[in-house]
Amino acid sequence: MTDYGLFVFAMGLLALGFKRPFLWVLAYLYIDIVAPQKISWHLLAQIPISLMVFVAAFGGWLALDDKTDSRFNYRQAILALLLVYCGYTTLVADFPVEAAAKWDWVWKALLFAIFLPLTLRTRLRIEAVALVMVLSIAAIIIDGGMKTALGGGGYGSLKLFVDNNTGLYEGSILAMAAISILPLILWLVRHGTIFPKNWMVVVFGLALAFACLLIPIGTQARTGLLCLGAMAVLSLRTAKRRFLYGSLGAIAVLVAIPFLPKSYTDRMNTIENHEADESASTRVAVWGWTLNYVQDHPMGGGFNAYMGNKIRYQKKTVEGSGDTAEVGSTYITDAGRAYHSGYFEMLGEQGYPGLILWLWLQLSGIWQMERIRWKWSRRTGPDEQWQAPLANALQLSHVAYMVGALFIGVAYQPFILMLIGLQCGLWTYLKRIDEPARRRIGEAAKPKLAPAVAPDGTLGV
Repeated sequence: MTDYGLFVFAMGLLALGFKRPFLWVLAYLYIDIVAPQKISWHLLAQIPISLMVFVAAFGGWLALDDKTDSRFNYRQAILALLLVYCGYTTLVADFPVEAAAKWDWVWKALLFAIFLPLTLRTRLRIEAVALVMVLSIAAIIIDGGMKTALGGGGYGSLKLFVDNNTGLYEGSILAMAAISILPLILWLVRHGTIFPKNWMVVVFGLALAFACLLIPIGTQARTGLLCLGAMAVLSLRTAKRRFLYGSLGAIAVLVAIPFLPKSYTDRMNTIENHEADESASTRVAVWGWTLNYVQDHPMGGGFNAYMGNKIRYQKKTVEGSGDTAEVGSTYITDAGRAYHSGYFEMLGEQGYPGLILWLWLQLSGIWQMERIRWKWSRRTGPDEQWQAPLANALQLSHVAYMVGALFIGVAYQPFILMLIGLQCGLWTYLKRIDEPARRRIGEAAKPKLAPAVAPDGTLGV
């Protein structure tokens, strides 16, 4: 029944796209986030549904959609440069077969992020993309949140729709994504127009936000805790009562600690005692190897270049407890360990050129959202109250991603690239609708020369 339900729903979205081609764009968001073809046992699993909807989204826009108000932003140019450069490094990669396998999905994620802003011509479309992204990942989050609330979960053992430790179904990536969409959920509850604001929308939004907070507990991902901390601190910047909210947040954390599973608190303690944690020690060793690697390969080694690493690191060991505890160390040798960091992932695979492009893309997004927030927060018009909060929400989401990328390999994560595409679409849309207003203000500010009467009685200037 699950198989049939997913198939009918996906085919229904495709059929609706013949009436409104933009729905194919939304359908691709859903399919790429939820991956129903992985959940399916037979019907969707037998057809290339992701590629079909990808082609339909592009084809529908090219053939049927109005492109009058489409705009190209310089951040899309950065994405295009990164796409071309990744294609080049794939051709000369250290491990051609493995690099080609990763290229198969990276090019599609980058190209869709370039394409998405071109379709966002109206506020309704911008809101629809934000809503579909939130509801799509909410399917995974609600699943994991309920199991966590009922006592399930654990590091690497929280079972979701599929038994697949890749993409958004990987615990640390899901924890980061769940925290990153919190601001978007709250924005949709407050400013969304597709679902009229009523008590059901508010209750669902708050319940979904609570489920997002449960995901880092259920997955026991330390990354989720760090993302949440960074977002909480940055959120105080726009709060009217910073001290009050900060104090309430600290109290809530203290009250919640006794109710957290012991396995969760034990794992969070390894953030401080990282030298005794094998996972953290491996990360540091791989990062050191990557820095040495790019000294000889400044252009990077292509996708999955980490497969060539050989590392040896020291891990602290503690025997006994209390006053009788003995601290020692042991050396561990390993090979082919992943980067466990988006920054080092980009540096090792694409070298210094790729890392510069990637950092330029990320930092310019935070800067653009800050400009929108600063500019539109000072306006008081009836239809000028949603822009600054949305820019602030997207900025907070981006900051959570940047923090999470320090410790997990998400340099090309499709969900985050969709958020970047949404940022570009918001920027170009607001710039376009604001141009006529700026022209009117400029014309009104020009001095008008009064006509003068010449001695012969004619009008002069």
